Amino acid sequence: MQEPADAAARRAVNPVICYPVESLAAPDLTLYAGFRAAAVKTGEVVVPPRDAATFRVPAGGFFRISSIDGPQVGDLNLWNADDLGERFYSGKTRALHGTHVTTGQRLWSSFPGLRPMATIVADTLGWYGKDAFGGSVHDVIGTRCDPYTHNLLSGGQYHHCCHSNLTRALADATGLSLSEAEGHVHDVLNVFMCTGFTRDTGQYFMKASPVRPGDYLEFFAEIPLLGALSACPGGDCSSEHSSDQAACHPLLIEMFETPAARLGDWASPPPNAYDRSHGR
Repeated sequence: MQEPADAAARRAVNPVICYPVESLAAPDLTLYAGFRAAAVKTGEVVVPPRDAATFRVPAGGFFRISSIDGPQVGDLNLWNADDLGERFYSGKTRALHGTHVTTGQRLWSSFPGLRPMATIVADTLGWYGKDAFGGSVHDVIGTRCDPYTHNLLSGGQYHHCCHSNLTRALADATGLSLSEAEGHVHDVLNVFMCTGFTRDTGQYFMKASPVRPGDYLEFFAEIPLLGALSACPGGDCSSEHSSDQAACHPLLIEMFETPAARLGDWASPPPNAYDRSHGR
């Protein structure tokens, strides 16, 4: 179809941010730093390569995800530990904060709660920024590698995709059946993964993660959390995922609890105040 005469003018219209966040209260990172200084380590979990593990953190506590052996990305799911129906909402987090998240930004929960679940308080890859390809680290773009898409594109029957790993880990942690647990597995925060969109086709791309042993991403738990982390079968995702050929490494999750006396009058953010009765 031939371009209209005013095509250039239409393309030149300035964009408008869909969800301005100036009205959002910024997290008090100084307050959280005080909590962190008093926090006591309560446990750790090593996530094996091509597998997943779960962990729990009380409200007011912290968890840290670390690279310990080699370049490795992880797929993170979060739920309200008291209600699996409230879970991490990657799409709304992306709408509020952008395609990638870092220190001072929050992971938001699903409707109707729509409140902060966790706040990023430290990111050793924060220096990476955005590269010449438009790539950045810790994305809320990707959905998680899954056996259904793998089968669709290659006809394969691969059982260690992140979706499958997260499903098994959640079932083990909760006693749910695999079919019940699968319905609770959701789009992820791609921890340490370097991704973006191609300029010409707008396709989701991945490239070798810049993560190295000793790098970590740390969170403050705004509500009581049940988390699950899969060590992606693609390793550093430099060329593929859903693969047994990529070099894969474990990830470490450490949990910390802040003494109640130090938390003082701090409380979890309440669920969203929208009155749903008026919209029904």
